[in-house]
Amino acid sequence: SEAADLLGLMHYMEAMRLITALELVAPTPDENVTVTDTELNNVPVRLYLPRRAPGGLRRAMVYFHGGGWCLGDAGMKSYDHISRRISNELNAVVVSVNYRLAPEHRFPVPFEDVYSVTKFFLQREVLAQYGVDPARVCVAGDSAGGNLAAAVAQQLVEDPEVKTKLKAQVLLYPALQALDLNLPSYRDNANKPLLPRSLMVRFWSEYFTSEPALREAMASGRHIPAEAAPLLQLVDWSRWLPAEMRPGHEYRAPAPGAAGLARAYPGLLEPRASPLLASEPRLRRLPPAFILTCEHDVLRDDGAMYAGRLRAAGVPVTHHHAKDAFHAAMMFVLWPLELAVGHRLL
Repeated sequence: SEAADLLGLMHYMEAMRLITALELVAPTPDENVTVTDTELNNVPVRLYLPRRAPGGLRRAMVYFHGGGWCLGDAGMKSYDHISRRISNELNAVVVSVNYRLAPEHRFPVPFEDVYSVTKFFLQREVLAQYGVDPARVCVAGDSAGGNLAAAVAQQLVEDPEVKTKLKAQVLLYPALQALDLNLPSYRDNANKPLLPRSLMVRFWSEYFTSEPALREAMASGRHIPAEAAPLLQLVDWSRWLPAEMRPGHEYRAPAPGAAGLARAYPGLLEPRASPLLASEPRLRRLPPAFILTCEHDVLRDDGAMYAGRLRAAGVPVTHHHAKDAFHAAMMFVLWPLELAVGHRLL
C-alpha cells in the first residue's frame, strides 16, 4: 500500500481495500437466518432475520464494522459470520451498516450514515415491522465501528426526536480519542500487529484529510492547540487508567501544536469523532456499556479510560480485558485464520 501510494498508482487506502475485496461474501441465507442486502434510510445495510418462530418480540443489534473509517464491509466473511451467529443465538434482528468510507467521505459522513440508519430503525413503526422489542435494542461496533457506536449512543440521548432508548452499547476495542496518541498502550504496542501506531495515526488523519501536515503532526503529538488544553483532563490516563494498566509509565501531557490544524479540521476536538471528550452530564444519560479491550493493542487505553469515565458518571459498565489478545482478535474465527482467542472473545 505504501509503495503504491508513493508511486502515485493509487491512494494508500485504496490499496488496503484490496484485502476487504478478497473477504467479501454474498448475502446467502442459511437454515437459521435470512440474509439480504438492502437500504435503510438510503444507507446500504446487510440485514439478518432469524428464521425460527419469534415467541414474542425480538432483540435487535445495529452493528458498525471496523477498518479505521477507511476500510471494511458488512459483507466481509468474518463480519457476516459474527452477524449470523448473533442473529441465530440471540434470536435477534441484526442490521450491519455499510457506511461510506474515508478518504472519499471524511468525517462526519461515516458518523452521519450510521446515525441516520440507527435513528430510522428506532422508529416505533420500523421496529414493529421487524418484530423488535423497543426495550431491547443495542448499538455495537469494533475498532472504528466501536467509535461510531459510542458516538451514536451519545447523540441519541441529545436528540429530542428519538423516543426509543437504547438498551446497551457494545464497544469492541474501540478508538475513542485523537488527542493523545502517546498513551501507554500506544507506547507498549507501537509495532505490534494488527494495528501498529503508524497505521492508527494514518487512520485518524485520513478520517479528516489526506494532507500530510495533519498526519505528521499527529505522529509527533503536536496536533492539539494550546487553547484545547482543558480537554486533556478528559483523556488524562494518569487519572482514568487503572494502575495495573500503566506500570512503568509516567504521565506527560501532549505538547501544544499550532492552532491552524484544529481550525482547519474542527472534528479533531468533537465528541462525534472522539467520544471520550463528552462531558460528564452527557455521559450520565448513556445506556449500560460492554467494553472489550485487548492487552496487545494501541487502542487498549481508549476503552479502559472510557470505562472509567462512564463508571464515574454512574453508567453501568462491564469491562472485559483480554490479557492474551491483540487488536481485532475476534475476527479470527474462520479457517484459515482461525484462533482459539477469537472464538473465546466472540
